[in-house]
Amino acid sequence: MARSNRAVVPEARMALNQMKAEIASELGLANYESIDKGNLSSRQNGYVGGYMTKKLVEAAERNMAGK
Repeated sequence: MARSNRAVVPEARMALNQMKAEIASELGLANYESIDKGNLSSRQNGYVGGYMTKKLVEAAERNMAGK
């Protein structure tokens, strides 16, 4: 099965990229946007994606709870 990185909501792409950069910075990965991700370890790349998912789930839960 082919994988696709297409955004479900294309209008959110800029916000997601900004979030990714902020999380990478918090994790000590400066200039994440310009880094060749192939030179990063799986752990480093995984942390960024994992924290993004965690924050997105938290935001969705807050939204569902009306907060």
